[in-house]
Amino acid sequence: MKRILIALAMLAAVQVAVAQVKSPDAAGKAVAKAETAANDAKKATKVATWITLGKAYMDAYNAPAGSAWVGAARQELTLLMGADKPQGEQQVELNGTPYIKEIYSNKEFYYSQDGVLQMIIVTKPVVEDALTKAFEAYKKAYELDEKQSKAKDISAALNDINRKFVTEAYNAYHFGDLAKASEYFAKAAEAMNAAPLSQLDENSLYNAGFTAWMGKDYERAKKYFEECLANNYYYDDGEVFAKLADVYTNLGDAEASVKILEEGFTKFPQSQSILIGLINYYLTRNENPDRLFELIALAKQNEPNNASLPYVEGNIYVELRKADMAKAKEYEALAAAAYDACAVINPEYEYGYIGKGIMYYNIALELQEKASDPALSWEAWEELNKEFAQYLKNALEPFEAAYNTTKDNSLKVNIADFLKNIYYRFSSEGPEWEEGYKKYNEVVKTGQAQ
Repeated sequence: MKRILIALAMLAAVQVAVAQVKSPDAAGKAVAKAETAANDAKKATKVATWITLGKAYMDAYNAPAGSAWVGAARQELTLLMGADKPQGEQQVELNGTPYIKEIYSNKEFYYSQDGVLQMIIVTKPVVEDALTKAFEAYKKAYELDEKQSKAKDISAALNDINRKFVTEAYNAYHFGDLAKASEYFAKAAEAMNAAPLSQLDENSLYNAGFTAWMGKDYERAKKYFEECLANNYYYDDGEVFAKLADVYTNLGDAEASVKILEEGFTKFPQSQSILIGLINYYLTRNENPDRLFELIALAKQNEPNNASLPYVEGNIYVELRKADMAKAKEYEALAAAAYDACAVINPEYEYGYIGKGIMYYNIALELQEKASDPALSWEAWEELNKEFAQYLKNALEPFEAAYNTTKDNSLKVNIADFLKNIYYRFSSEGPEWEEGYKKYNEVVKTGQAQ
């Protein structure tokens, strides 16, 4: 009996919270009243007038959603929404993800297949662009608040506006409207940066540039990526440098592109995006890639005990091998030596082993592809298959060294997937191969390393 009472008490608490959300009609009237006050010359000088207007706009923004919130269960909302019922339902797909879409008179709900609300899309807003208008109202309130007596309240409001702009940005992104997503991310960053909150929303700033870049609006992307760098924000593994370099390339400024890549490389020599950008720059312009090795040498001088640097060097040789197959054997040997050098610096650095294993594995796949040519003679086919088998076996030792070295379970599982395939290929050659296959197949199936 006590459990039932607790459940009812919780439901009552939810209903009280829901009752605080204004209806669209009430929210619209509150906005009209607040706008009238803000247009009155005398009242417009008061901080409270603009705070009231900002709150009215926020209530108007929230009103169409009613009692719903992202993360709510569909069953729960069926009870809480009361008379606000959907007019129809559809199965839809956005970016490859299936959703259950509920259609209301003024909004649409998008549920995951397990019935959890993922997105609320307002189709009939109480006030157009209510978030931007709320932001402007709160900015005005702060301008008038000379004593900063309401700074805490205004900061809280700006924080809320930032979060809602971010939500709108992700919604736009899911619907493929990259221009709108970039606009909302930029507004989110602006709201967070406004006084008195005055904080840098690094993710929104980057995403404003990223979505513009995805939409090929390179001038806009340039603006936000450059702003990221100006604020010493580089995103994961220095990705801002790689993206900005691509922007410069698309804007026809190759000199700026390579300059920003080299700057990024000095800070993030392990970044594959920056590395590939540099390699592509030198190769497409038929310039000597020795500059890459100069940069690596400089990095080694600064950090002689950094095992990731020879790993990067190995990656460079692998990429150069792809671009110049006439020197494939030479680049392969240089790459293997560079990967081996990682263990000399730090035997616990698993990526040197991984790099070497993947190189051999990929060469084996190249040979397998060549062997599938029906025009080959029997002798050529047999030779390619011998090479294929040898390269697979060459990959075995570095992969097992990586598996035994790494402490990361997810990385172990990924490595086990390569090992499983190799052992399976040779399982007819003896019991040790079959045992190896069973061992690593179990790791991949369970997702847990032994």
